[in-house]
Amino acid sequence: MQVSQLVPSLVAGRPAIRRTAARVAAGAAVAGTAVLALSAPAFAHVTVQPEGAAAKGSYAVVDFKVPNERDNASTTKVEVNLPTDHPLASVMAQPIPGWSVQLTKSKLAKPLTVHGDKIDQAVTKVTWTADGKGIEPGYFQKFPLSVGALPDNTDQLVFKALQTYSDNEVVRWIEVPQAGQDEPQNPAPVLQLTAAADEHGAAAAQDASDDKKENTAAAADSGSSSDTTARVLGVAGIVVGAAGVAYGVLAGRRRTA
Repeated sequence: MQVSQLVPSLVAGRPAIRRTAARVAAGAAVAGTAVLALSAPAFAHVTVQPEGAAAKGSYAVVDFKVPNERDNASTTKVEVNLPTDHPLASVMAQPIPGWSVQLTKSKLAKPLTVHGDKIDQAVTKVTWTADGKGIEPGYFQKFPLSVGALPDNTDQLVFKALQTYSDNEVVRWIEVPQAGQDEPQNPAPVLQLTAAADEHGAAAAQDASDDKKENTAAAADSGSSSDTTARVLGVAGIVVGAAGVAYGVLAGRRRTA
């Protein structure tokens, strides 16, 4: 082939090479996005957890964890509604720097009897309001409450909460999770109660059996988790390998040209 014929063929071939490289890059980007999606964390919600145990019939300190889920606004107010079907006779808030707190009491439909005394009012809502910036993007805040006595005729307490942002948006964490169903979009914080202190001895044998079952399930979960991790790493390796092969082919063509 003469030089005059070779040069046009090389020039004509370059767009094809560029298109091939673009396709390889696009495929690698899509696969890379899939790998990241597999390892993406779940969206955070307002939750409640006890500091230690939340045993039926006892008193406990519980923490309401409030994450800021907005990139352009801060959380400036948090309202937590306490359950009226299982009212709590004692509710005390811990001072938090940068926040003011208000406890709202309501008259009870059915009075409580505590240490022989009848109580016809109880705290039904706690409101924290930021004195300054509040919870900024990328941060969370814990709001502790001392509550009791915890009821002995239920296994959980539901605390419906409202989260207000600096742009006046209000997120209502009020949907009650149902057993056997998917988690709702805005689940209400739920406090799980443990057995009362005098029931611990009777439940010891059952706990031992449950521990054995949990260990077996944990081993199975560990194997499943390892398999998922291996698959993610395998996909990532394929993406990197494909990109490397494509680069080598293109580089070889350029050197041949």
